[in-house]
Amino acid sequence: MKILRSGTWTDADGTSRSVDITGMPYDYWYELAALEGTLEKGQMPTLFFGADRLLYYVRLEGAGTKKPKPDSIAFSTLAAAVEHAEKIVAGVIRWDE
Repeated sequence: MKILRSGTWTDADGTSRSVDITGMPYDYWYELAALEGTLEKGQMPTLFFGADRLLYYVRLEGAGTKKPKPDSIAFSTLAAAVEHAEKIVAGVIRWDE
């Protein structure tokens, strides 16, 4: 897992919260379902598209940690994951440079 973007946003209570975008070389949710024996018939992992061979995920709860569990589905581009993060938080994300 690689942390590719990180930032903060302020919730309705004025508390600063972390967010990051991670890249993983596998479909986290597919692999978890396979381990738990809960794959649906015909279920396939999300495909990789970029040259970096990563899938991108938004993390809110585990942002800034080494815990790999994401809070989103897999996205095939970094831009799509960033866009999703910006839609799901209540405030404006200030991305680190």
